[in-house]
Amino acid sequence: MSVVSPNPSSSAPRPRPRVGRDFVAALARAIVDGRYPDGSTLPREQDLGAEFSVSRTVVREALKTLESKGVVRSRPRAGTLVRARSEWNLLDADLLDWMGDAVVDDDLLASVLEARRAIEPVAAEVAAERASLADISSLYSAWEAMRDAPPGDDPAFTAADAEFHRILLRASGNRVFVQLSDVIDAALTRALDRSNRSVRSHLETVEIHRQLVEALRLRDKAAARRSSEKMLELAARDLERMKLRKPKG
Repeated sequence: MSVVSPNPSSSAPRPRPRVGRDFVAALARAIVDGRYPDGSTLPREQDLGAEFSVSRTVVREALKTLESKGVVRSRPRAGTLVRARSEWNLLDADLLDWMGDAVVDDDLLASVLEARRAIEPVAAEVAAERASLADISSLYSAWEAMRDAPPGDDPAFTAADAEFHRILLRASGNRVFVQLSDVIDAALTRALDRSNRSVRSHLETVEIHRQLVEALRLRDKAAARRSSEKMLELAARDLERMKLRKPKG
């Protein structure tokens, strides 16, 4: 069910969230769209309930959910404050789903790229030494899915691309890298999606990923690191391309 944040300037009937996650998503989008800006106080529970046609229990649970993700802060006898966006847990998969492209801005994409630069080349290097044959086979299968994604089917390509990177970090055998993979997975997938949608052809990306699989197969640590670094250079180039395409002003 598609939920649209209420727009007080529109007289057209608006869809009402049912309960639970629909309401959380609607409220999250109202916040990110600026209806409730940073530092503002949300309406009272009963007012939100009346506006969205949900019970106070549903409102209360939604506020607890958003508080757990850093979006709001409950203050005794003072209401619920919208926190600064810098304090939101923007790596949270739910928030990225609820708020979408509105929170996946240049700063977040650049931060994801920096994190990848710190992790992936080392992960690729040690994976060349530690990856099992099953790991390499799985990585090859993910690469095949990237190669065989239908032209223009960016979601299918991105899904395979994200799976490739998950497998790579697992193949490193480093438990911290594996945990970090889980933490940044949603944001990484969004970043890969933006990057993949910014180019007309994925041939260069597919070839670099093939080189990394081959480096792991040959147990060539230096080649694996170089391939990973080439991927990140390509991602940086895509990020710059996206910035240049944005309208000025």
